[in-house]
Amino acid sequence: MLTVMTPVMTPPPVLIIASGNAGKVREFTGALQAGLGGAPVAVRPLPGPLQVEETGGTFLANACLKAAAAAQRCRALALADDSGLCVSALDGRPGLHSARYGSSDSERIQRLLAELGEGQERQAHFVAALAVARPDGSIALTAEGRCDGEILEQPVGSGGFGYDPVFWVPPLGLSFAQMSPEQKRQHGHRGRALAALVPKLAALLRAAADQG
Repeated sequence: MLTVMTPVMTPPPVLIIASGNAGKVREFTGALQAGLGGAPVAVRPLPGPLQVEETGGTFLANACLKAAAAAQRCRALALADDSGLCVSALDGRPGLHSARYGSSDSERIQRLLAELGEGQERQAHFVAALAVARPDGSIALTAEGRCDGEILEQPVGSGGFGYDPVFWVPPLGLSFAQMSPEQKRQHGHRGRALAALVPKLAALLRAAADQG
């Protein structure tokens, strides 16, 4: 009697996006789908809130803290970011406290514009730091990206999230809130960080799939 062996399909590695910010999750998911080139992966949002005390002194340190906590909780690979807006005339504020500068996007923008006032230099830059942690919480990959621009005197555009409506990128003549997703992936801080991370992430995922 001939026995036919059915090949066992190994599920792809799971990658958790460790963020409760829906805008960030959309950006990450779109960039990963566009950039991973068929690498085996099941991208999943973080199930429920993640409480992590961001005690790091840099964006990268905080990204590593969040990635490690999410990976250990979900027992899967986890991608986390820490990002923020640094305004030269405000000595780098809001910086590491960008997400805590107010209770909503509109409050954060209003506070920023009030503190900056009129007549001050408006140079600023966004920074994004990314970290991928293994299921045991150890850090596997990191990357950083930066985008330079200026702070507008009032919001422009209806897209994006966070400080996007007041962050102007002079070479494009657009605010982040006016950019298409593709433009933001190409020119934005998170997009640049992801561009540096994705090739290394694809190799990691293929290795994880082979071991699985």
